[in-house]
Amino acid sequence: MTITIDDRWLPYALGGLGAVLLVVAALWVRRRRSLVRRVVDASLRIEEAPPPIEPRGLDGNLRRLERAADRAVLQVAERGLAEARLVRAMEAIPQGVVICDESGAAVFRNEVAQGLTAARHSEAIVAAATDDLLAAALRGSTDRRAIDLFGPPRRTLVLAAYPLEDARRTAGGLVVIEDVTERRRLEAVRRDFVANISHELKTPIGALALLAETLLDERDAAVAARLADRMLAEAERVGRTVDDLLELSRIEAEESRGRAVVPVHLVVAEAVERARTAAEQRGTPIEVVEPPRYLTVVGDRRQLVSALNNLIENGTKYSERGSPIEVSARLAGDDVEIDVCDHGLGIPTRDLERIFERFYRVDRARSRDTGGTGLGLAIVRHVASNHDGECRVESREGEGSTFTLSLPAGPGVPAQLPRLEAG
Repeated sequence: MTITIDDRWLPYALGGLGAVLLVVAALWVRRRRSLVRRVVDASLRIEEAPPPIEPRGLDGNLRRLERAADRAVLQVAERGLAEARLVRAMEAIPQGVVICDESGAAVFRNEVAQGLTAARHSEAIVAAATDDLLAAALRGSTDRRAIDLFGPPRRTLVLAAYPLEDARRTAGGLVVIEDVTERRRLEAVRRDFVANISHELKTPIGALALLAETLLDERDAAVAARLADRMLAEAERVGRTVDDLLELSRIEAEESRGRAVVPVHLVVAEAVERARTAAEQRGTPIEVVEPPRYLTVVGDRRQLVSALNNLIENGTKYSERGSPIEVSARLAGDDVEIDVCDHGLGIPTRDLERIFERFYRVDRARSRDTGGTGLGLAIVRHVASNHDGECRVESREGEGSTFTLSLPAGPGVPAQLPRLEAG
């Protein structure tokens, strides 16, 4: 089949085709410009500091969009890393942290906060207080609240709320939960220490002043000699208190960090020899069961002798004349245990947990006669702690007390000995 077109219509046909092509071209250009505009707008939206707009065409602006997208991806990754670092930092701090958004919903709790606000027992009180403080923070106010939890264990928590604000409004709230139990305990110990040391020093110093004033007007030589002896005794009491304070301070600070293998029988011999004179003056003999030569501990010999000497002196002070002090040592499993046993007054059960506190005395009236500073057992406790050991006490009123200094055994002990002596 053949189609024949009259030459007279050819110009019209070409003209119509041209018009169609012009329309199509115009639409294509318009579409291309729209695409360019959209690409430019997209790149401007994801660029924090966009460069001036230039007529680069579709290809150029597509490349610009790709670069902007790459930068945006890197920024998102960097923000993710920064957020991860922030979370790790929040988990590392000892305080609990709770953050809520503007609706009041908690969006973050670190592990400490999760443990403190779990809805069980007394922690439910913390959870309720946290919710109240977050609500206050959303209202734009800061608040602070202390909560006592009676446990066990007994704890004191302090909760502080802070609003999180941007330039226009409150965007959320923050609550910080801090356990101040140990801080409060240390503050109480410090207050007691200052009060006790003031009392311990004020009493002999006041006595010295009174004795000196009396001595000035005394004409009788015998009376003056007695007054001088009293003054000397009071001065020695002050000196012992200062010496014990310095010893306790040195041990607490672990200034003597030297560690060596120390034979136990040498520690016992030196401590007994140091305490023997005072024991003989009080009429309390020291009976020693010599420890086996193979028993050793690793530590500071000076601290160990000081601790054992304080235990022996403590026994002599609170024993009746003629009542012996028994010192012995043995191997118990992986530990060396040194016992100091007396047959004196004994310690009431109510006082057993406090006798290792500084300046604590079971019988203050008797302590004035014995001349103790109230620091000896505190020194023993710190020496034991410094050597990863402990000091235990068993006592019956009217029958006496046994103090046991338990320390990890050092090298040189045969392997079969723990089994032989454990029974």
